[in-house]
Amino acid sequence: MEMIHLRLVSPPDLAPRAVGLLTGNRFVFNLVVHPASAHHPDGDAVQCDVLAGGANEVLRALRELGIDRRGSIVIEPVDAAFSGVAAEAEQRQLRALAHAPVWDEVEARIRAQGTYGPSFYLYLVIAGVLAAVGILTNSQILIVAAMVVGPEYGAITSVALAIDRGNLTRIGQGLFALTAGFLMAIVVTFLFSLAVRGLGREPRAFELGIRPVSSLINAPNLFSVVVAVLAGVVGIMSLTQARSSALLGVFISVTTIPAAADIGVSCAFSSWGEARGSLGQLLLNIALLIVVGVLALRFQRAVWRRIGRRVARSGAG
Repeated sequence: MEMIHLRLVSPPDLAPRAVGLLTGNRFVFNLVVHPASAHHPDGDAVQCDVLAGGANEVLRALRELGIDRRGSIVIEPVDAAFSGVAAEAEQRQLRALAHAPVWDEVEARIRAQGTYGPSFYLYLVIAGVLAAVGILTNSQILIVAAMVVGPEYGAITSVALAIDRGNLTRIGQGLFALTAGFLMAIVVTFLFSLAVRGLGREPRAFELGIRPVSSLINAPNLFSVVVAVLAGVVGIMSLTQARSSALLGVFISVTTIPAAADIGVSCAFSSWGEARGSLGQLLLNIALLIVVGVLALRFQRAVWRRIGRRVARSGAG
């Protein structure tokens, strides 16, 4: 049984309508009201549990009342719940809709990842240097480590959500963060690789042109497109379904950080063809991930709306 816990602070004039709305909803359980007990904002404290499949309907109604603007709405996950009444409602009334994403929660999760403090840029730079060492030493393990460290996918999904919602401000913020962050990573990896070359510390195999890791990164092809498209689909699905293990797999499969690092390494060693190939790989992956992210969000919304209408029709019948 999938549920979420809601904590509301409602202004006194809206509280009766909010409580009436929650009381009359068949997917709301364990409703508790504490009149005039909340502060900052002041109002009535209301708590309840909602079946996840019916949460979108409840949250939409609460926001239409203005609870989020004049009070507050907090969503918390419920790890485990034992209620025969709730389980029966989920099985008989929600059916396939029981596993629908809670879209307000999904969007909040994506927006939270689209924050661009100093740590965002620091992680990108560290990931770039890790990838540069992996390229120089032909170490696939370090390349994977760099992919995991890199925070760029959060910015990419934030841009995708902003495009889906038509939020030009957040689109601009995300694209600026990606551009500035990758430029910083490229510059630092270039300086690092230049220092390695100047000191004559490049590995013998790399010096001889034996660069299997680099060759995989700087040669975008049909397979690069397939991987980026699949990663974009899985990434959005993992965010909507809160599947952290699947999201980690996306981090490991996307060739963004390695491509940025290879640009810096290739420029430092005057390998201009490889640098151009890595730049193409980087731009290709970012563009595809954003486009696929937008399409995957819209497709999932459309699918769940259709399921909701079908469940509603069968329930009315």
